[in-house]
Amino acid sequence: MHRRTRKMLLNLATGVAVAATAVVVFLPAAQAAPGTVTTNVNVRSGPGTNFSVVDTARTGTPVDVQQCQGSWCYISKPGPDGWISSNFISRGGRAAPAQPGVGVTIGGGNGGPSISIGVGNQNPPVRPTPSRPYPSRPPVYEEPDLAGEVCFFDGPRFRGQSTCLGSGDTVSNLRSWGDRISSIDNPDGLSVQVCSEIGFRNCRTYTTSASSLNDFDNFIVSVRVR
Repeated sequence: MHRRTRKMLLNLATGVAVAATAVVVFLPAAQAAPGTVTTNVNVRSGPGTNFSVVDTARTGTPVDVQQCQGSWCYISKPGPDGWISSNFISRGGRAAPAQPGVGVTIGGGNGGPSISIGVGNQNPPVRPTPSRPYPSRPPVYEEPDLAGEVCFFDGPRFRGQSTCLGSGDTVSNLRSWGDRISSIDNPDGLSVQVCSEIGFRNCRTYTTSASSLNDFDNFIVSVRVR
């Protein structure tokens, strides 16, 4: 190898190392931004309505916005973390951007070696989609014009894990959620039929929220929402 060629490659490698180090040192770290949930909204395992619901964030819940992708933001809060639509977050500050990525391009020509460094956004982490006991259904509050939802909680006073159904949804066998429901959040006054037997037998109907189900507590195995 000619001495001039070896010297050019050595200078090129040194330049790449120095440039990459400079990018790593001087890139600002992403920081969480405080916010508040403005309405009851589903928390999803990924940035879109095609991802499953992992929790329900209630109105007024304080959150830390970790990062955003399009119109979706990943939030940290009491209970399971996940993604919600940015339309339903009142921010105390701007949400943190996604973590930047670094790209290094090396070129050469008559004028000698050249180095180009680009900074772009990496995709935020997406949680694996867990299984759910309910069939697919329309999303809850991901679009402003959606309304008419009932949320079921496995603890009294609307606490614990939850899942929601919309008007017209029916589940004749709750399977893994059977005998778990302890309270019902029904802010829109829908007709909610809950039954202690599979196939909608031995039922009672609620048209308001119920923080305690009394003798039906943990005895519900089928549900209809009208």
